[in-house]
Amino acid sequence: MTASSSHGIELRAGALRFAVRPDLGGSIAGLWSGDTPVLRSTEPAALTLPRSSASYPLVPYSNRIGNRRFRWAGQDYTTPDNFGNYPHSVHGVAWLRAWEVVSATTTNAVLRYRHAPDDHWPFAFEVVQHFDLTPQALTARFVFTNTHGAAAPAGVGWHPYFPKRERSHLDIAIAGRWDSDATHLPVRREAQARIADDVARLDYDNCFDGWTGVARITDEKFSLELTSTLPYLVVYTPQDKDYFCVEPVSHVSNAIQMADPAAHGLRTLQPGESFESSMTLAVSAS
Repeated sequence: MTASSSHGIELRAGALRFAVRPDLGGSIAGLWSGDTPVLRSTEPAALTLPRSSASYPLVPYSNRIGNRRFRWAGQDYTTPDNFGNYPHSVHGVAWLRAWEVVSATTTNAVLRYRHAPDDHWPFAFEVVQHFDLTPQALTARFVFTNTHGAAAPAGVGWHPYFPKRERSHLDIAIAGRWDSDATHLPVRREAQARIADDVARLDYDNCFDGWTGVARITDEKFSLELTSTLPYLVVYTPQDKDYFCVEPVSHVSNAIQMADPAAHGLRTLQPGESFESSMTLAVSAS
């Protein structure tokens, strides 16, 4: 049964339970199979910050805008600090804003965020986020629409956090890895065909291209298959944390500052133009 309250919306299907907090950036509070967390999960009433969530939306850009500035259509823009005394703008604006609940059923929820131009992002847009839960999987889908009066840049992504367990393992086919400078901005691409190792042995905070759209994540509890229509993947495996992240995204980090943003995934949408993307996390027991 659907539970909707000031602390969010819960969906259930078979053994899976899903919770989302529209008021906290449209972020996912948790995904559980029975009592066991599939994602890093917090009961929705206890969640206080999007950055502590199971996943949050990366809209209208993924990852970083270097030194909080960019140039678009001949005009220079700056953006304020949104990540706690950090030199770059991070993950867009939608994760920091309340979302409207459009509809909710026992297995489906639809949220919407409408953005008016402000200091954090100077272009108007609307993004609708659909969640569908079955006994086997969670699917999330974005429909992003440029509501600005001129062509505008657009990017999206999801930021799922996974519990780091004793046998957490990644198997992902890719083509290249973007290495970063000391300030975490990508500066060079290196060929890499695969990530296939235990998470405890990995030390990534990188964007990868050439992703086939499938990431297999296994541990002693679950065998997960993460699939997405988005062409890039950010993998973050901090060695001193009890979680790791596998993030489907539409573009390379800081693509807006690159010589050819479109070649690195950043879209230009005309007024009224939309694009859709999806992510599915299929869950089975190990």
